[in-house]
Amino acid sequence: MMNLVVKKSGAKRYVSLMGILCYCIVLLGWANTWEDIRRESKKIHSVSAQFSQKKHVQILTRPLVSKGFFYFQAPDSVRWEYTSPIKSVLIMHKGNIKRYTQGEKGLAEDASGPLEAMQSVLQEIGRWTRGEFTENEHFSATLKGGKAPRIILTPKEKGMAAMISRVVITLSPDRQGVIKTVKIFENEGNHTLFEFTDVQINGKISEMLFREM
Repeated sequence: MMNLVVKKSGAKRYVSLMGILCYCIVLLGWANTWEDIRRESKKIHSVSAQFSQKKHVQILTRPLVSKGFFYFQAPDSVRWEYTSPIKSVLIMHKGNIKRYTQGEKGLAEDASGPLEAMQSVLQEIGRWTRGEFTENEHFSATLKGGKAPRIILTPKEKGMAAMISRVVITLSPDRQGVIKTVKIFENEGNHTLFEFTDVQINGKISEMLFREM
């Protein structure tokens, strides 16, 4: 989900990273063992959070910084919204996917890019919210316990591994079950860091957020 205006050559990466970020967010209620994770995941009905994204590219001296909001409503409604530096919105609701990007006349629906492929991501989100991830065909998951538990995802497929080497999810040491950061290690030494703040679990979220831009 690094680029909101996606070229055809970057379609696979867009879908992959979008899936990973959704995966990470629904991990918010998980604990120190896989049994705890399966039990706690059943309690998650909604998630909202602010996020900052810092993409570190070796050829740049400073990271590319973006900010925005994330909303999740069980079983499969997602709104991923960038507010700066360029506004864009991705909405998934009841099997329908829409993306809006900034144009000369403001936000407009963008039908380009791998929207059809995002259908598979919706199916994965359903599995993850039920805690069904250890059988995932795309990633191997390792749980590291402790004061600040970490979940490490490693791609199983060679094609995915060529783009992403691993994903490290760090949970907050002060608030049980809340994600502090997600770090995606990409190829060529690049990486992207997501930091989450103002995380609300099972708060009331209007369905209109998933219907309107």
